[in-house]
Amino acid sequence: MLRSTPTPGTAKENGIHHDDLERGNASRPVRDEDAIDVAALDAWLRAHAPAEDLPPGLPEVRQFPGGASNLTYALRYGSGAAARDLVLRRPPHGARGGSAHDMGREFDIQRSLRPAFDLVPRMVAHAGDSSVLGADFYVMERVAGTILRGELDPDLAAVVGPADLDGLCARFVEVLGRLHDVDVVAHDLERFGRGGESVARQVAGWTRRLEAARTPDVPDFSAVTAWLHAEQPADVGSCLVHNDVRFDNLVLAGGPGTGAPWEVVGVLDWELATVGDPLAELGSALAYWVQADDEPVFRSARRQPTHLEGMWTRQQVVQAYAAARGLDVDADAWRFYEVFGLFRLAVIAQQIWARYVAGATTNPAFAGLGAMIGMLARRCRTVIDDGPIGWVD
Repeated sequence: MLRSTPTPGTAKENGIHHDDLERGNASRPVRDEDAIDVAALDAWLRAHAPAEDLPPGLPEVRQFPGGASNLTYALRYGSGAAARDLVLRRPPHGARGGSAHDMGREFDIQRSLRPAFDLVPRMVAHAGDSSVLGADFYVMERVAGTILRGELDPDLAAVVGPADLDGLCARFVEVLGRLHDVDVVAHDLERFGRGGESVARQVAGWTRRLEAARTPDVPDFSAVTAWLHAEQPADVGSCLVHNDVRFDNLVLAGGPGTGAPWEVVGVLDWELATVGDPLAELGSALAYWVQADDEPVFRSARRQPTHLEGMWTRQQVVQAYAAARGLDVDADAWRFYEVFGLFRLAVIAQQIWARYVAGATTNPAFAGLGAMIGMLARRCRTVIDDGPIGWVD
């Protein structure tokens, strides 16, 4: 069962920074290049969200290390049981615009979606211009819980078992299906899409983005893009898609050691959400799904613990989703979506790599993206030639 509403972030303090009490959800001091005017933010927030009844004083501001597309900050007002935890999102410095950095759109999607999909955080306020922080931004309520990243927290790793992870994969598929069931017309979400032929539009759009962000040191994707354009299928449906569904964008409650099974209580990072094709969304999600039997270079790019015993294979995820939706998806049909997901991930990495090469960001986490793009190019060609990687009859 899914919890009916996300839980606002609260945590006891006992000498440990409050973020460290939430597994995988820890923040860090703000990088110098990403510093914000805390006093200006506080004044704006009190004026534009008076109903929040914030404790007196300036908030403590820290930064989440994840979120490569947009910058994410933890705001804590007060301390102890009376503390209020909020999250601020803003575009990165050097961003070229586009819907992925449109804070108003991201805010509006979540506010419109929340009545139908209560795993979305509660929105607090949006600043539509750059007068406060040098860029537009929005603030939302923080969702407390566990976020699974590349390596499990040692305490969690000591108690988690295959059955826990098997159940978690089932929740992953369940949440994706629940999102895809949202009535986009009834909840005024159609306006975030661009009509039919979503797959064709996605292929063309990501091809354009690659060319716009291309740097001389990356492989040639022309054979991959030509294949995608030639082999693209018709849309199998139209629904709201998150477009970045991974375990590190899911907030979990319960789990091993708590006496309750894992449940998803929050879905984060909606900057890429749109109305689109559900299988293209699944292909995009599984580009991040690294299995234990994948090649070493792909395993080195792992961002979530999908390699552990008990985690489903990519094939199992596809087949479970297809069965739940009444779709017939065999290896040959899945080939396109796997290539598309890998190509799309390569373009996202290229967009960030271009900013890194240009000096617009110094985040050391981006230093290896050039090599990652080359690996994804090779993997695309392998799937084109041989079919989905790791599938068995």
